[in-house]
Amino acid sequence: MDKTYQIYQLKVGSSKILNYTYILVDKISGQAAIVDPAWDLEGITNIFRELGSEPGIILLTHSHNDHVNLVDQLIDQFNSQVYMSAKEIDFYDFRCKNLHSIHNNDIINLGKTPITCLVTPGHTAGGICYLLADSLFTGDTIFIEGCGICTTVGGSPEQMFESIQSIKKVVEPHVRIYPGHSFGKKPGYSIDYLQKYNIYFQIESKEHFIKFRMRKNQKNLFNFK
Repeated sequence: MDKTYQIYQLKVGSSKILNYTYILVDKISGQAAIVDPAWDLEGITNIFRELGSEPGIILLTHSHNDHVNLVDQLIDQFNSQVYMSAKEIDFYDFRCKNLHSIHNNDIINLGKTPITCLVTPGHTAGGICYLLADSLFTGDTIFIEGCGICTTVGGSPEQMFESIQSIKKVVEPHVRIYPGHSFGKKPGYSIDYLQKYNIYFQIESKEHFIKFRMRKNQKNLFNFK
């Protein structure tokens, strides 16, 4: 069965950090959404102009600035509707116009494309992933190469372990991962690939997972081996 949606991938960033943001377009209705809009307002709006569409929906994986810093400007320009997990909103007191709180397994309909919300705390208190038929948008919960840090306010290695275990159970092996950052691998690898090569998908013991994720003297928090 053909996908009902198209993904457009943008690499955006400041001088210190690079992010991926994603535009999703429902092929039947033409309705569009954007995941974690940040940094490059002109580049993002140019793509929507080329597509002949607007970001009617903003999907936020979590509340860190590098994932949300264009939200207000897009709302002002397009009156976009914004979605974030209720736990993330409450824990960090996140506020913007047109904000909708969502819970685990809620469905957001982008035209004829259903988007399932998977609450995946660990990097933050209420992080969320967005699951489509063949795609999972993971923010900073999981990367192709590893998983997000658990040392920021609201982070928890225990919850990160549980979130990854839940993803392994719920998400089909063929589904491709689209994270908020890349640390060597481009977005689009499958869950099956992560099962084989992402060390955090291979650890079955919660105690072992916590000790490894939180180990001291890491030269680089994003060196996942």
